[in-house]
Amino acid sequence: MTGTGGSTAFDAGPLLLGVRHHGPGSARAVRAALDAARPAAVLIEGPPEADPLIPLAADPDLRPPVALLAHAVDEPGRSAFWPFAEFSPEWVAIRWAVEHGVPARFIDLPATHTLAWEQATRDSGAGPDSGAGPGTESGHGDESGPGTEAGHGDEVRVDPLAVLAGTAGYDDPERWWEDVVEHRGPGARDPFAPFAAVAEAMGALRERYGAGGHSRDLVREAHMRLRLRDARKESGDAVAVVCGAWHVPALREKTTVTADRALLRGLPKVKTDLTWVPWTHRRLARAGGYGAGIDSPGWYGHLFRAPDRPVERWLTKVAGLLREEDRIVSSAHVIEAVRLAETLAALRGRPLPGLGETTDAVRAVLCEGSDVPLTLVHDRLVVGDVLGEVPESAPAVPLQRDLARQQRSLRLKPEASERELELDLRGDTDAGRSRLLHRLRLLGVGWGEPGRSRGSTGTFRETWRLRWEPELSVRVAEAGVWGTTVQAAARARAEADAVAARALADVTALAEQCLLAGLPDALPVVMRVLADRAALDTDVGHLAQALPALVRSLRYGDVRGTDTGALAGVAAGLAERVFVGLPPACAALDTDAAEEMRGHVDAVHIAVGLLTESLTGAPADSDGATAGAEGLQGRWRDVLRVLASRDNAPGVIRGRAVRLLLDDGALPAEEAARLMGLALSPGTAPPAAAAWVEGFAGGGAGLLLVHDERLLGLLDTWLTGVPAEAFTDVLPLLRRTFAAYEPGVRRSLGELVRRGPGDRPAGATARQPAVPGFAAEPDTGRADAVLPVLRLLLGLDGDHDTTPGANAARTPVPEALHAPSHGTRHSTADALADSTASAATRAPRRGAPQSARAATHAPAHHATRGAVHTAAPDSPHDDRLMGVGT
Repeated sequence: MTGTGGSTAFDAGPLLLGVRHHGPGSARAVRAALDAARPAAVLIEGPPEADPLIPLAADPDLRPPVALLAHAVDEPGRSAFWPFAEFSPEWVAIRWAVEHGVPARFIDLPATHTLAWEQATRDSGAGPDSGAGPGTESGHGDESGPGTEAGHGDEVRVDPLAVLAGTAGYDDPERWWEDVVEHRGPGARDPFAPFAAVAEAMGALRERYGAGGHSRDLVREAHMRLRLRDARKESGDAVAVVCGAWHVPALREKTTVTADRALLRGLPKVKTDLTWVPWTHRRLARAGGYGAGIDSPGWYGHLFRAPDRPVERWLTKVAGLLREEDRIVSSAHVIEAVRLAETLAALRGRPLPGLGETTDAVRAVLCEGSDVPLTLVHDRLVVGDVLGEVPESAPAVPLQRDLARQQRSLRLKPEASERELELDLRGDTDAGRSRLLHRLRLLGVGWGEPGRSRGSTGTFRETWRLRWEPELSVRVAEAGVWGTTVQAAARARAEADAVAARALADVTALAEQCLLAGLPDALPVVMRVLADRAALDTDVGHLAQALPALVRSLRYGDVRGTDTGALAGVAAGLAERVFVGLPPACAALDTDAAEEMRGHVDAVHIAVGLLTESLTGAPADSDGATAGAEGLQGRWRDVLRVLASRDNAPGVIRGRAVRLLLDDGALPAEEAARLMGLALSPGTAPPAAAAWVEGFAGGGAGLLLVHDERLLGLLDTWLTGVPAEAFTDVLPLLRRTFAAYEPGVRRSLGELVRRGPGDRPAGATARQPAVPGFAAEPDTGRADAVLPVLRLLLGLDGDHDTTPGANAARTPVPEALHAPSHGTRHSTADALADSTASAATRAPRRGAPQSARAATHAPAHHATRGAVHTAAPDSPHDDRLMGVGT
């Protein structure tokens, strides 16, 4: 048929091909009908502004799934998509027209009206109209009525497929559509018969339900009729229209031009730009955001591409995927799964096995009844991670072009599936990738999310989780207002955000982001705003929140080669203001405020430590920061001492201050025990005492209690003396404190409490009976066995003999490695030695180990017990413990 002479396709007027969007059966039928009719023009449901983009479909670099993106020129965030998959009937019609040199045009309501209409609807506060319009993501859902919920007012929103499926006795519209369309294929003798049947069914529904609650469709259909009239003036009736089946009866309706134009009069307008953007199968399957979304784009794509035996080919593909995941799947499994799927289809009265039957067969045979591998099949095959591609010749904002150029140069290709990217910032390529990803985050383009590095905690490593979503194209277009390149746009956005920031912590976080993104030109503006805000802000909580991010920026600047001199001065000044304002701010706080302030104290403590390290290593001319590094640490400890002794400070803060001073070696163990005894004295209310315990013992202090039985004894004595009526009040605090400990720490604490911490006779020796696994005194001979391995790991003993006896004879062991003490000032060697020895002997010491300098101040009786013991070379413990040590 040619459509010019003897054809019967256009005897009744233009050829109206009513389809279901993204239906492979409809796509095959459209191709067969166009091949038979050979129309002179093809009209397609879509925004007319995209007509100049149709020729790009001939470009081999334009690979579906893709979407037409329309966005407002002055407000790129107002946007809309028209997605097309390989199996979309509209895409098949576009490709057919391009390949045969036939004019193709879009005939739906223009995007200039659609975007303005949607904005006007939102501004008015009205609910979503049933005909959301093709310009929104629900635009291609109209063949089934865009929506199935109840409409507003007295209108009922009709789902045509659900009505037809129910009439045919089906409870599932998807299953009905597969049986009558997808599995039947185009008519063998008459390629137009399927469209005639669908049009007749939709005509009956429109006669019964009218617009079906989709009032906006009346306006869209009026515009379609006007464009159809224009096409008929040029090509006569030899015109094919590919649109949602729901619209076919309206396009056949006899109306006047005046009536149609009246419906379009007064529609709002907005200036728009359109382009092609990549789309994904996963995004196509989100029915919640896209009215014509399908549940199984991967399955539909397979049905469209399979030349024959679709079930056999599909199950073979599933078997290949499961084999890649190291599951045992043989050819016999595939054969049996095909037989089961066909049997299920016959039992259910279906012409061919559908997705339900094949899924049941995969679960029963290939997955052996397990839903775990079936989830993988659904994610990888039924949905799929297919990402479309768009050629460089497609229109794009300058920012998008610059982003594409950087993606190519950095070999950072967008992908639909989520992947993890490890970066080493010491390399130029990885450093460039990091800067690009951080700049995009500044612009609101969340292509990557930073994660925790598994291989290293150094600042020279970064871990990112990357996943490209179609909506990011909108974010890029929206960010184009800030500049024509990613760097320029990120700088402008950072400066604007700094000026508009309300909280001081937001400005410091922005300074950190500028360093991460490699935007030194934006730092002067950010630092000026930061200095102004810090000078005016009197809220200690705000200052405490702002300091950690600022200090982290100093460390990142070292790795990325950024000048952070200005940051150092501001950070030091901010720390001084926190020191002055923190003690008064900690007075008279309720429980929630005290817990929040405890978090600020912890953050400031860590930040001061990092700041001291940064200032110590800073150049001498960096605003005198180096000279005040040691004084900064000392002033912070003075603040902690004030907090530890203030009666009007909450217990959780006083306990935390004591703990931090103890960890830093700035508070003697005896003084810590004295403060703990005062806090847990009978005169203190149980809830207040429990809060002190939470501040002191929370956050991983379990080992401190294990190694210092005096503190554990004080805690145990207080807890056993809590009145029964008050115990239920303190129990939640204690449970929250001790639940954070490692299981091994809790077990050790339980054994120590069962033995009776701190309740040993003065003359007790290691030979006295004790709880199994817990010696009364440490076995220093066994502990000596790990010292050579420890020195080897730390690189401290490269020229010494590695045997325990020889090493002990040649090199005196520091007394700190043996002297039990109540201090908690650990060096790296001390901590590792203690933990290794404890693991080998399961005989914890009575006190945590100290550094060598701290050990010189240990009490005399502790030093005596901690005398050096040399293990004999032939000790029966040596070989076994060397194995443990290594």
